[in-house]
Amino acid sequence: MSYKIGLVGKPSVGKSSFFNAATMNDVPEGAYPFTTIDPSVGEAYVRVDCAAPEFDETCTPSVGFCDHGTRFVPVKLVDVAGLIPGAHEGKGLGNQFLTDLNEADVLVHVVDFSGETDIEGEKTEGHDPRDDIDFLEDELDMWYLDVLEKGLERYRSGYHGEEKNVEEDLAEQMSAFKTNKDEIKQVVLSLGRSLDPDEWDDEDKEAIAREIRKRTKPMLIAANKMDKPAAQENFEEITSDPDYDHLTFVPASAHAEKALKKAEAGGVVDYEPGADDFDIVGDVSEDQEEGLEQIREFLDAYGGAGVQRSLEAALFDVMGAIAIFPGSANGRSDTQGVFRDCFILPEGSTTEDFAYHLHSDIGDGLLHGIDCRSERQVGSDHELDHRDVLEIVTTG
Repeated sequence: MSYKIGLVGKPSVGKSSFFNAATMNDVPEGAYPFTTIDPSVGEAYVRVDCAAPEFDETCTPSVGFCDHGTRFVPVKLVDVAGLIPGAHEGKGLGNQFLTDLNEADVLVHVVDFSGETDIEGEKTEGHDPRDDIDFLEDELDMWYLDVLEKGLERYRSGYHGEEKNVEEDLAEQMSAFKTNKDEIKQVVLSLGRSLDPDEWDDEDKEAIAREIRKRTKPMLIAANKMDKPAAQENFEEITSDPDYDHLTFVPASAHAEKALKKAEAGGVVDYEPGADDFDIVGDVSEDQEEGLEQIREFLDAYGGAGVQRSLEAALFDVMGAIAIFPGSANGRSDTQGVFRDCFILPEGSTTEDFAYHLHSDIGDGLLHGIDCRSERQVGSDHELDHRDVLEIVTTG
């Protein structure tokens, strides 16, 4: 499977520019609301240090590519249609937005940190980016609360036909959010609430809905337009605000990333996506050189343009996913090539999970795994680490 990262945010914050910079697709861009009407889906990449050099091998990727020991593993990127306040009530493109959004495994909320667009996506000055962060979280929380309320109605109606615990009915109602009864029970108890919903007031229900949302729709904030002084000031203020400690922030300039990728494609610069520097290798005018040097200053200050880093931080840091290389003690994935594959699995995946990820027959016949670095045997319940190289021994 390929993980799906959803780009979300209000209109006119540079979300489509961010999408184009990540995928180099040509979707419409513009500083006006609803440039994006339907979700655009493209292929982006996340970087993983390739394991092949550790085995004195050169990899032959079946998908993606490898550049000087950095593996670029494909993921799906979805630019979801613009959001406005009241989306959970169906305003704007609300219903379609929520449907498209629910397909994403992790969210990157693109926020205009320059404060040059208001809550509706119209041009302004001095807008506080915190309002944008808050409104998206509030919209998602209200969406989850609506579904939770329906689950409570189901529980109280006795429609299930047999006595069940409330977490079972809520899990059935909220199944589209990829949650389950055990997780919901854990959420309720972790918040210090009773498992008897008759004891919940409105504040309790909102807290439960919010916590389920945080666990099932993890989110990263891409602080876009950070090449502007006002954005830099806002970034310092907001990231030091304890009210936002639960979020991960990445400073970004979609404009800088896209400009460098275009220049690289045109033979003007030598640039690896996500890198913190580049080399000018083609002929450029004085103005072009000045523009590139301004971009270089931004990359140096923030460790890159932020687009690539946002995707990777969302997947590996916020979501906790891990990359696993199938192989053998000599590093070969199979007879057709070396380290052909690199799979991204959920946090906490085991040897057995990986075996079933490869194929159901392999999982059914699993005997054990072999850690190809140490050449030690590992059991089916062995929890994997990021960048493990694992051989599966199976009867399947």
